Amino acid sequence: MDYIYAYVLEGDTEGVVKGVKRALQDGIEPAVIIDCLINSMAEVGVRMKNGDMFVPEVLASAEAMKEGLQIVKPLLSGENYSQGKIVIGTVAGDLHDIGKNLVAMLLESAGFDVVDLGIDVPAEKFMAAIEEHQPAIVGLSALLTTTMETMKKTVGAIIARYPSIRVIVGGAPVSQEFADSINAHGYAPDAASAADLAKRLIN
Repeated sequence: MDYIYAYVLEGDTEGVVKGVKRALQDGIEPAVIIDCLINSMAEVGVRMKNGDMFVPEVLASAEAMKEGLQIVKPLLSGENYSQGKIVIGTVAGDLHDIGKNLVAMLLESAGFDVVDLGIDVPAEKFMAAIEEHQPAIVGLSALLTTTMETMKKTVGAIIARYPSIRVIVGGAPVSQEFADSINAHGYAPDAASAADLAKRLIN
């Protein structure tokens, strides 16, 4: 199934779709195909961290991988496939979403069921989503220094009401030191790291 792996790295959606259909026709188990798709995106994450791939290429790979998943996911029961559920959003007052969207795609590519609340998300909306979806992890993004205080208050509110949920944070002005200071359970400097962090917290 090296051909599927290569197509994902190339961001070739048509190739991935044809490759997945070919693998199924050859009798390869859906779970094995999903592992191949997830492993290929893990390699994309490594290349992104190393500066060998950039956001447009990563988005193309994620989109190609997603199309492949759409074919095989219905062939598996959801609980066998999903690594867990994650609610993510950009905090209130912040309208940036490119980084968050990339994180969402890489989390989905890593096998998570992602509930994306979008941008400018107040604490109350995060709370409502937690009640509705019962996620294992909540991810908050902030791209403006002016919304870091909002992130702090939102993280505090979530942890106070839902102590069992893991909260992770990220965004341009956010640092490990800041994450520690607001008692977040994890910090990711980039989208690829966010997927790795989520897997560590789940396991």
